[in-house]
Amino acid sequence: MLGAAVTACSGSSDASADANDSTAVDATEASEAQLIDKDARIYYDGAIDTANALIVISKRDLCLTVYATQGADTLRIADYPVCVGKNKGQKTKSGDMCTPESEPGKPFKIKQIQDAHDWCHDFGDGRGSILSYGNWFMRLETPFNGIGIHGSTNNEQSVPGRGSEGCIRLRDADIIHLKENYARVGMPVIIKGETQGPLAWERHVKNADAKGHKIAASK
Repeated sequence: MLGAAVTACSGSSDASADANDSTAVDATEASEAQLIDKDARIYYDGAIDTANALIVISKRDLCLTVYATQGADTLRIADYPVCVGKNKGQKTKSGDMCTPESEPGKPFKIKQIQDAHDWCHDFGDGRGSILSYGNWFMRLETPFNGIGIHGSTNNEQSVPGRGSEGCIRLRDADIIHLKENYARVGMPVIIKGETQGPLAWERHVKNADAKGHKIAASK
């Protein structure tokens, strides 16, 4: 979530950024993360109509998926590993460290895409105020202020995992790829809970390339 403790590293800015907590991942979270592919996978390199695209975020699978309709088919376009809220369950109040889940049939939307390349935060872990959000902050329209999708500068080891105050972290390369290729203001964003599996329509999607190609994780 966005918080007053966040500052811009250079220049001046009146924008606040995600005040995530420390990036420590406990043993349970680490074992969950081992089940997730740490590389983004791009299944379709052709042009897509972003007006017919949407994002689905699975808190169970620690994954952000872009889907788009092409004719009569719904295609899986890309998968990106994510870090979500430190605590599981539906978000009920500011500061509870949970990522909000959208209601059935009522997706959230991207309401703003902001340049966050110089946004910093002091996590209180001795590192001081450091770059923290990648190049872009995709602010979501949810019942809670300050929820967004952003990068993970200086915190990439937390992706995939559970370590934010409620926002969705991508690796820095992935937030750039998502913004440059698919994301748009007004784009629907479905966030599923930890116990929720594939949506009914997700069981019938097609991959343009069953293997996909990877955006390799940073070493």
